[in-house]
Amino acid sequence: MAWIALVFAGLFEVVGVMGMNRLKERRDKQSMLLLTAGFACSFTLLSIAMKSISMGTAYAIWTAIGTVGGTLVGMLFYGESRQIRRIFFLSLVVGAVIGLKILGH
Repeated sequence: MAWIALVFAGLFEVVGVMGMNRLKERRDKQSMLLLTAGFACSFTLLSIAMKSISMGTAYAIWTAIGTVGGTLVGMLFYGESRQIRRIFFLSLVVGAVIGLKILGH
């Protein structure tokens, strides 16, 4: 259950970041709601996950999901660069998190 909460915490972090970007473009209540709800759900789920998962591992995975997810959303929906170097470094983030999980016992 904690791992599911952690994955969803990371995904809601991406929702919060999307809300920040949207708020930058247009300052309206829906954008503020997206930002607030995304981060509120993210932090709540992260705190639930950290009851069973060590802080270092949970935080690393949460930030990695947010980093990779935010970057992919930027590439797919906001016209950000899709250079092969960016994709390579995103894969390093994913690899580092997998390594932390494997060695974290």
